[in-house]
Amino acid sequence: MIEQFQALGIAFEENVPMSAKTSFRIGGPAELMLFPDSPRQLQDCLKLCNDQGIEPFMLGNGSNLLVKDSGIDGVVISTEKLLDIRHMGKGLILCEAGVRLSDLCVFAQKQGLSGLEFAYGIPGSAGGAVYMNAGAYGGEMKDVLYCVGYMNPDGTLAIPPLAEDLALGYRHSVFMENGGVIVNLCVQLSPGDPIEIRAKMDDIMQRRRDKQPLEYPSAGSVFKRPEGHFAGGLIEQCGLKGKGVGGARVSEKHAGFIINAGGATAADVRALIALVQTVVEAETGVFLEPEIRFV
Repeated sequence: MIEQFQALGIAFEENVPMSAKTSFRIGGPAELMLFPDSPRQLQDCLKLCNDQGIEPFMLGNGSNLLVKDSGIDGVVISTEKLLDIRHMGKGLILCEAGVRLSDLCVFAQKQGLSGLEFAYGIPGSAGGAVYMNAGAYGGEMKDVLYCVGYMNPDGTLAIPPLAEDLALGYRHSVFMENGGVIVNLCVQLSPGDPIEIRAKMDDIMQRRRDKQPLEYPSAGSVFKRPEGHFAGGLIEQCGLKGKGVGGARVSEKHAGFIINAGGATAADVRALIALVQTVVEAETGVFLEPEIRFV
């Protein structure tokens, strides 16, 4: 199979430590990782995997993942080389799935286009942001998303749906059910003053630095926001700030974050998540549902 990828000019690496590919800095090796640099190469990857009966794992910026310590058997397809981005006019920006979300925000600011400021500092890829309808500071991707180009798991092209057809909800999209592979996306923004847009972005980034433990590896907010509550508030209320298992620790800066305080394993994090869930449910009656993806 490797020979087939070589013949198509698709870059690949074997036994890639996922600790180097995730923001948690945790995870064992991926058996084979592919790096398509165009939609056509991505399609070739999907078709070859489908022909071999292999279900690949799609990897964006690795910012919302906890990969097991034994790693990933099989194939991982990284979108990190799918980086095309362009202004299409009339407030539309088209970008490929691998573009970092913060880079998309900066590109929009330089074009004098407003609407993405809320996403500045979210450490994911644009494709990953669509996949989970990322949001912060009062905004969500569904607020600006115009349409998405994607492929079916077998590599066939899907008819690009409009945003209203993507079942975008709180940390949810239709791609979680249909297995579609996001290739590119188009956002619809509004004209604005680049200086004012930049000032708003800088303000949001400073608020992140003030409130979030950005100095430690993490996967962002570990739990979804329970209805009528804030996960971090419930965790703090239960006296769990600073609680640790192995190298994993509930952040003392923001209890909604679990950080890799040094040498944490996936098993450490899983055990700490379970502990937090148990204590919070016992003391408040609220079950905390994980937001991060377990691989």
